[in-house]
Amino acid sequence: MVLEQQSVKLGQFLKMKQVVQTGGQAKMLVQSGEVEVNGAVETQRGRKLFPGDCVVVFNSTYWVGDE
Repeated sequence: MVLEQQSVKLGQFLKMKQVVQTGGQAKMLVQSGEVEVNGAVETQRGRKLFPGDCVVVFNSTYWVGDE
């Protein structure tokens, strides 16, 4: 049996971590270049994140799957 990795979109992840309150805020934050994923600036809020990915925003680090 193959286990599927669960993914989450970057915008949703930012809301889950309470970095932003709305999808619109997430869009503006990501498009402004303030968010890094795995060490690189990410400008697409629809970017799929997988367990183990590292998101840095406002000098705070969040790990996907570390709920």
